[in-house]
Amino acid sequence: MTLLDTARTDGPETARPSLSLEDIVDSAASALEDASPLEIVRWAAATFGDRICLTSSMSDAALIHLVSKVKPGVDVLFVDTGYHFAETVGTRDAVEAVYPVNVINVTPSRTVAEQDRDLGPRLHGRNPDLCCHLRKVEPLSRALEGYMAWFTGVRRGETRSRKEMRVVEWDRKREMVKVNPILHWSDEDMENYISDNGVLVNPLHYDDYPSIGCEPCTSRVEPGDDPRSGRWAGLGKVECGIHL
Repeated sequence: MTLLDTARTDGPETARPSLSLEDIVDSAASALEDASPLEIVRWAAATFGDRICLTSSMSDAALIHLVSKVKPGVDVLFVDTGYHFAETVGTRDAVEAVYPVNVINVTPSRTVAEQDRDLGPRLHGRNPDLCCHLRKVEPLSRALEGYMAWFTGVRRGETRSRKEMRVVEWDRKREMVKVNPILHWSDEDMENYISDNGVLVNPLHYDDYPSIGCEPCTSRVEPGDDPRSGRWAGLGKVECGIHL
């Protein structure tokens, strides 16, 4: 019996106490705080089975490689905003061909042309928060509705807003479990994993794009600068909203 089975146990016919998903999260977050990424993935795969997926921006395939070792065939959700670099779309296609995963292309409710027609062109420059919400946050939330949990590749060192995150969290906005197996990895840890395992990497990383988002809102970064300084440069924005 898994913790998830216990969480589903209700009623007077059993003496076992019923646990909520939030109870599971609290217990797992403490127990797995110092666990390895592979141990975290194994726990999540055993707990949620086919009700867990993985999300990827196709910056690299490190998390995809890690999770697919434990759970081949896992669903990988990629939000195709309509604004991605050709290299990012190419990385998605390569991931689908190379790894034992099921890539699911998630699209917004409106095409870029329809959004321009309804809200005016270049919404990403006038109201980047709204653009991210319409083209990233809302489509992903819709796609996640069929799952109980999701793996993410967030790392604490990426932004200040991620420093308080835990390896297992309750996503109150979506009412599901969020699993962050590589949360503690440094840039060096990431580079070593990619090198040691021959992991696919978006070629833009080798062209001074250390953090990759939509093409209109991502610029090259000078050596030594904050790796995320090329995202929404000059707009006072550091997160798309998916992890807030």
